[in-house]
Amino acid sequence: MSSSSKHKLTICIGDIHGYITKLQNLWTNLETLIPRPDFQTALIIFLGDYCDRGPNTRDVLDFLISLPSNYPEQTHVFLAGNHDFAFAGFVGALDSVHGMEMSETWDEFSMNEEREGWYKDVGYEKMHLQGRRWGGKIKVKFNTAKGMDYKGSIYDAATTFESYGVPHGSPDLMEAVPDEHKKFLADLVWIHEEDNVLIETDNGLQSCKLIAVHGGLERGKNVEEQIKYLKAKDTRIPKVEPLSGRKSVWDIPEELTKTPTIVVSGHHGKLHMDGLRLIIDEGGGYEEKPIAAIVLPSKTIVRDTDKLGG
Repeated sequence: MSSSSKHKLTICIGDIHGYITKLQNLWTNLETLIPRPDFQTALIIFLGDYCDRGPNTRDVLDFLISLPSNYPEQTHVFLAGNHDFAFAGFVGALDSVHGMEMSETWDEFSMNEEREGWYKDVGYEKMHLQGRRWGGKIKVKFNTAKGMDYKGSIYDAATTFESYGVPHGSPDLMEAVPDEHKKFLADLVWIHEEDNVLIETDNGLQSCKLIAVHGGLERGKNVEEQIKYLKAKDTRIPKVEPLSGRKSVWDIPEELTKTPTIVVSGHHGKLHMDGLRLIIDEGGGYEEKPIAAIVLPSKTIVRDTDKLGG
């Protein structure tokens, strides 16, 4: 839902990937840096990927779920990342659209099933493609793109299973994940639009529309149609490019350059600010890299590793 922003500050927080200590430190740094009245009434957009890679997915979800009651004057937006979408697919927290069977999403990518070791245990028949990939056991051990071993599946999901006390790939996860976590995953939005967000530019303070989506919007495809299916959370799509794409979603689509529009994402394992295109994912799920947030309008970058007030 598009809304007119009443918030002085907008804070966008990059991918967390199961690192509770980093998240707590980042939150403390934001509280320390930002004057209390502004922080208490801020719009806070989490850019997705709360699970996998790091060791504390369960604790991260508990922290995020507690925010609305602990900070009732803030507005919290929780975007779905591609990892969260897949996690939701495994534990049955995705709604099927138009009565479609989730298994219909498998066909297009079935040539990858053996190599990626898709999940084929209890309940797999009703799973979305990404849920099967997430809970599967990848045959290749080393991820050459990331320079590290895979953690269980192509999504590095083993740490998420373990945070709930079950081994990777076990159907027991479906029972181990509490209902409030399943509801959190089910309620994640694929896109958020906000009007009248202020940002510092070369020409001074500017009021813009803001679109937040985990990966970005595809170039060369109608933006309105993309926004429509993202708002509808259309699970008929096997691979949702705005959640999981790379080069295709890096730039702001041409048609959005006609009126000032901020497009903010996580996902890419980089911190990249080019005009109104903001990519806030310095951590990328690496243990040694920080989680970053951007504070608008100033475009201040805050990290969990910053030593503030110490």
